[in-house]
Amino acid sequence: MIPATGYAGARIAVLGLGRSGLAVARALRAGGADPHCWDDGAEARARAAAEGLALADPARPGGLEGIARLIVSPGIPHLYPQPHPAIRAAWAAQVPVDNDIGLFFATLGGAGWADFDRPPRVVAVTGSNGKSTTAALIDHVLRSAGRDSQLAGNIGRGVFDLDPPGDGSAIVLELSSYQIDLARALTPDIAVFLNLSPDHLDRHGGFGGYFAAKRRLFAEGGPDRAVIGVDEDAGAYLANQMAEAAEDLRLIRISARQKLGGPGWSVTVRKGFLAETRQGKQIASLDLRPVPGLPGAHNHQNAAAAWGVARALGLSPKAIAAGLQSFAGLPHRSQPVAEIHGVRFVNDSKATNVESAAQALRAFPRIRWIAGGLGKEGGIAGLASDLGGVVKAYLIGHSAREFALQLGPRPHEICGDIGTAVTRAAAEAEPGDTVLLAPAAASFDQFPDFEARGAAFIAAVRALTAV
Repeated sequence: MIPATGYAGARIAVLGLGRSGLAVARALRAGGADPHCWDDGAEARARAAAEGLALADPARPGGLEGIARLIVSPGIPHLYPQPHPAIRAAWAAQVPVDNDIGLFFATLGGAGWADFDRPPRVVAVTGSNGKSTTAALIDHVLRSAGRDSQLAGNIGRGVFDLDPPGDGSAIVLELSSYQIDLARALTPDIAVFLNLSPDHLDRHGGFGGYFAAKRRLFAEGGPDRAVIGVDEDAGAYLANQMAEAAEDLRLIRISARQKLGGPGWSVTVRKGFLAETRQGKQIASLDLRPVPGLPGAHNHQNAAAAWGVARALGLSPKAIAAGLQSFAGLPHRSQPVAEIHGVRFVNDSKATNVESAAQALRAFPRIRWIAGGLGKEGGIAGLASDLGGVVKAYLIGHSAREFALQLGPRPHEICGDIGTAVTRAAAEAEPGDTVLLAPAAASFDQFPDFEARGAAFIAAVRALTAV
């Protein structure tokens, strides 16, 4: 645990008692603060009470009296679509609102940082798609090279559940727009922006608000170095704002679609070949095509970002290449599950929106596509140009019939559930086909989360081999 400092003797309200909320309450207590906790769910409140944490509803009249700060969990709306009542109460009581990420960076910026011979470095990764894989990949590359590294944030542990960092160590954070948007302190040493596609728009009041939340990671504190994907307008705009000149080596541009020239620092992947260029000269390269844990162009962008971060942290190309080669990938993200009679089965349950599903569909040549769930606005209309490799679609969940209408004459079958879809796809697949779960929809119609949906797919595939 990292104790939260700066509030010894102060009463701090903590709203939301999930993984990050409980971690920050414990950290505040360890740092000498007096946390007063609340969650709208009785079960979460019971867990906090069992740990001896005081309970107090900050939304009730007088609930914020004597409170120095309100720490809010990322899932709680603070502006759009409408603020939680406790947030409105904090505004009225003039109590500053923050979250665990802001408190974490404020804590790390304390005087103890000056005692290190080699200060720990914090890497923060954001983007619409690929940020979990990229953060995990950076952590893996660092560890495989013998560097002390910890992974946290929107993946793995809450930030305050980390061990206190050691001399020369690294902390790699995956940060969602929810986590970035409210944080009062954002001071990573290296900040990574991968891409931007429409998602969580109700929470941010539209696409502009969504980008503005992501941009705060680069604007609030100013990282020492920025690694930015420039294949979309949002990234190109952000990169232009971060660099003072074309040769500014504080910026590393990355691309999986285009060759980047100029005197600056770039990492690009074209046709599976990664190239690092600095000051107009290629200084390293790697063939990513045989790397089993990073299939497809979307993972090649993730590899480019990880390469840029690792190089900025002083790793050699040889050490980074070894780390990339040994990366096994993350569960539910283009995860190879099995190969049965020449047919591959791939679990990309994390592909919950059109853009992430498109990336998965581009990665394989002949696809038996399992899609559906709780569809988002527009359904799968945005995938029309990415279905060339789809032999047939097997549709599940709430949006199956809507997706069927959008597919039109393209071969498809409404299967209802994952077990049926896997059985039907396996029965019709031929050697060389890939049965791909890339739902392009949320999971909440049939499952509590995308992990449970992916686990159901894996179980159904494994059942095929038991017959």
